[in-house]
Amino acid sequence: MSYALNEVEAMAKKAVRGAGLSWGLAEDAAKATRWLCEFGQDGVGALAAVLHEPDLSDGPLVQGVGISDGAAGLVDAPMRFGAVSTPMLLLPFAAMAARQLGRTVTVECDGQSATTDGVALSMSAPLSGASAVTIRIGGTLEAPCATHTRANPASQDWETLSTFAHRTYAPATEASRLLGAGAGLSDND
Repeated sequence: MSYALNEVEAMAKKAVRGAGLSWGLAEDAAKATRWLCEFGQDGVGALAAVLHEPDLSDGPLVQGVGISDGAAGLVDAPMRFGAVSTPMLLLPFAAMAARQLGRTVTVECDGQSATTDGVALSMSAPLSGASAVTIRIGGTLEAPCATHTRANPASQDWETLSTFAHRTYAPATEASRLLGAGAGLSDND
C-alpha cells in the first residue's frame, strides 16, 4: 500500500508515543521517519524494527536527538557510537546537524557511508546494523537519492506502527459515550 508522507509522519508519531516515549521524541522520530521515506529509504521499516527493541531509552532515536542537539560539537570532533541496531535512523538527525552547520555531514558504519547537506542524501548502500558508527563533518554528495512524495512500506511494518499507535487510543466505554465521545447513545447518521 502507498501512503502520503504526512500519513507516515502521523502514524509514526502515534506509534512512538504508544511505545512509551515522550511526545517530543515522538515528533522528532516521526519527522525522521518521513525524511527517510522522502529519500526512498525504508523509514517505516527502520522505525518498526526499533519499536521492537526492549529498551528505547538509549537507542537510535535518542542517539539521533543527541546528534542534532550537539551539532556544534561536530566542529571540534566526530561523534562516535558503539553498536547501533538501526543506524539508518541516525541520518535525518545528521541532516538536521548539517543544516545547522551549513556543511555536509557523513555517517559511517561498518564500511557503509551516507552524506547529507540537510537537503539531499547520498549513500553507498542502505545503512544496516553496525558495530560502530561515526558522524563527522565533510563528505561529498556524489549521487543524491531521488525524492519521493509517497512511501510504500511493507504491510507488516505498517501494522507494527499501527499496533503501537493503538496504545494511544482511549477505550470506548458507556461512560465516555454518555459524555459525548463518538455518536453517544444515538447514532442517527
